[in-house]
Amino acid sequence: MASVYKTLSKAKGNRPEGEDDKTDNGANGVRKNKQRVLILSSRGVTYRHRHLLNDLAAMIPHGRKDVKFDSKSKMYQLNELAELYNCNNVMFFEARKGKDLYMWFSKVPNGPTVKMHAQNLHTMEELHFTGNCLKGSRPVLSFDAAFEQEPHLKVIKEVFLHIFGVPQGARKSKPFIDHVMSFSVADGKIWIRNYEIREVEKAKGEEKDEDSNKSKKSKTGDRDTDISLVEIGPRFVLTPIVIQEGAFGGPIIYENKRFVSPNQVRADLRRAKAGRHNARAEQRREGLGKKASLGLLKNGEEKEADALDTRQLFA
Repeated sequence: MASVYKTLSKAKGNRPEGEDDKTDNGANGVRKNKQRVLILSSRGVTYRHRHLLNDLAAMIPHGRKDVKFDSKSKMYQLNELAELYNCNNVMFFEARKGKDLYMWFSKVPNGPTVKMHAQNLHTMEELHFTGNCLKGSRPVLSFDAAFEQEPHLKVIKEVFLHIFGVPQGARKSKPFIDHVMSFSVADGKIWIRNYEIREVEKAKGEEKDEDSNKSKKSKTGDRDTDISLVEIGPRFVLTPIVIQEGAFGGPIIYENKRFVSPNQVRADLRRAKAGRHNARAEQRREGLGKKASLGLLKNGEEKEADALDTRQLFA
């Protein structure tokens, strides 16, 4: 109780005279970034999807994991669920047919909502990178210059800033910045990578004597820091599909016309295989028709070979 009283007395003592005690940070011109992310998945996710969700949840200390969501058609219920847990962002993993993964990023309750198709998933357990970072640390978000050229990419960038950007002083967050999340645009897709910021001290004026193979340090002893990036993981690729104006609903403000559904891709492959089978069956029918025209068939079937046939005698 004494510590609470000291904290309150300090807060009152820092205020100028005549200022009301109810004045908050917003009135003083200091805007506090309050973001909370609800992270959940639908039923039917595979082990790879589940591991990716766990990796992203570990990278988002201001997130809250929830159990699997049953319905895939009543997506608007996620708004009520986010309001129940006091979250203003939702990251939803939707699995289809046990193969395809669609990721929904939404701002609750007013939107927008971005639906993306996730491909080339690689989790931290699969990758054997040497990078490492503190759990709960704050990342540096690095966006490609292409995010400022297209209107729909500007919307996606803003949504990513609210979801992956860890607010200062968020729950379970650490006051360190030791990794970088990179968002790049190539071939109409968004490539996401995670890197560790590795700092190695190096001495200024350090020279190596080739004769004695001993290093000599400068008299001043000044040291500089060599900064490099080492990939940590996970890594995945997102293809934007649609952007809705509201939260899991509302009119569509962007639609990717170049996106081809994975169901369509698999159907085309099946048609190609069926086409080869049909071509072979057609060739067989043509061969039977030629034999029938030459009188080599009896009641639609090939005649039995005659031992006295000329072709048999002089074969």
